[in-house]
Amino acid sequence: MSAQIDIEAIDNNIKTMKKAAEELSQMGDDFPAIKRNTARILASIKMLEINVSDIIDL
Repeated sequence: MSAQIDIEAIDNNIKTMKKAAEELSQMGDDFPAIKRNTARILASIKMLEINVSDIIDL
């Protein structure tokens, strides 16, 4: 039995995480630690986009 992977659901979750991280980053304009950490989070999300979301766009 093989497991089905719902790429579209994964893509939607990635987009949700990206939106949340971007909003948090804006909220952290006066809080350097939040700004730095959200930049790291967004870099990791970018890797997810490259690995998953870009496949959907093909």
